[in-house]
Amino acid sequence: DIAESLAIVTRKGSERIIEYAFKYARDNDRKKVTLCHKANILKYTSGLFLDVGREVAKRYPDIEFDEKIIDATCMHLVMNPHQFDVIVTTNMFGDILSDLTAGLVGGLGLIPGANVGEDAALFEAVHGSAPDIEGKNLANPAAVIMAGVMMLHHLGEKQAANRIQAALEKVVDAGVSVTPDLNPESSAGTIEMGEAIITAL
Repeated sequence: DIAESLAIVTRKGSERIIEYAFKYARDNDRKKVTLCHKANILKYTSGLFLDVGREVAKRYPDIEFDEKIIDATCMHLVMNPHQFDVIVTTNMFGDILSDLTAGLVGGLGLIPGANVGEDAALFEAVHGSAPDIEGKNLANPAAVIMAGVMMLHHLGEKQAANRIQAALEKVVDAGVSVTPDLNPESSAGTIEMGEAIITAL
């Protein structure tokens, strides 16, 4: 009755993702990168990730570097999320933090995701395919639209990205022509919310 899992953290992989976080911060006028870890317990894997983070941070003196244990990060995200700017962490911790932060802003229906490599990038909604609401005009289109916004930023089309995001935010903030996951009293569906965003655009 024993189960064992193996965690693999490499210096090369750590450096790539941490370097990307700092470049992202610099390119997007962000002021701070917070590295989240569990090096107090996972001394080899999280410890290596933290060591590499400290090394990379020295190459970016214009970006503030902060390090937090993952447990404390969760608490601080709930109590004072504004202290964070860019967060970099390993896959499992990032998977947990992404759902936590989605809850802070209204749920998975609003959240895009990106997989960025050296030669290609993929942008998508982080929620699943939701086959239970397929064809029912209930799906929130915001996450897919925001994935498009992220893609436009990645391609250097910042003006177009900002216009689309502003239109989406206007509709969501108004809370009228939004899907039921954002406002249970709304009668709007996917199509109506999409049309409202186009009108706002």
